[in-house]
Amino acid sequence: MDRKLESAAGRILVIDDDAELCRLVSRFLGAEGYSVQTVQASGVGIERAVSGDYDLVVLDVMLPEMDGFEVLRRIRTKSRTPVLMLTARGDDLDRILGLEMGADDYLPKPFNTRELSARVRAILRRANTASIILPEASSVRIGDLELNVGSRTIRCGDELLNLTTVEFDLLQRLLRSAGSVVGREELTKDVLGREFSPFDRSIDTHVWNLRRKVGNAPDGSERIKSIRGVGYLYALPDRFGFDQSESGEVE
Repeated sequence: MDRKLESAAGRILVIDDDAELCRLVSRFLGAEGYSVQTVQASGVGIERAVSGDYDLVVLDVMLPEMDGFEVLRRIRTKSRTPVLMLTARGDDLDRILGLEMGADDYLPKPFNTRELSARVRAILRRANTASIILPEASSVRIGDLELNVGSRTIRCGDELLNLTTVEFDLLQRLLRSAGSVVGREELTKDVLGREFSPFDRSIDTHVWNLRRKVGNAPDGSERIKSIRGVGYLYALPDRFGFDQSESGEVE
């Protein structure tokens, strides 16, 4: 395989032991302009996923040699390539676990090929946006937390946080609206790039992971508050003991 697969739309690696599904996905995404490679062995899939040759990995949870979660864990130790997980099991825990381990999105089987296409486009759009270098001064600082859009880094006090692409975009969206509630529908559309479904809890899982990483404010209060039945709010500095005139600026 060439070091770089030429495709205007994107280069996709599918890791799934179902040969028929691999053919279906390859044929469908190929017709949409993507360059698609498929593998059915976990070990080979990991090697290719971390090679840097691909823009997206589509990974099945139910693999015979090594389950998809372990494959994802090994990929994440060496690569930040976006991963879309496929799961045939209806258990929400599978989906939550995948997102917690760094998957960018999940899609339950059986799925509509148009839904697959929409998820792929949304993930690649986020990844392409993340690769755009913006001016270093483009940043948001609220209290002891600073988000730098140019370098796509988050600093909380003296600590540099390690966020996924989705978590970074989610935090940026919440910070830009600090002090105001942002609905789940709006977050799903702005951050995940798709329409909201009442049965889709992925945005809540991403918020949970984000909360865990940014922690509480210095006084112990929550930075990100859940507004029941509506959405989420990033609390303004004066709500947790900062002088807003000094620390609450949005640049």
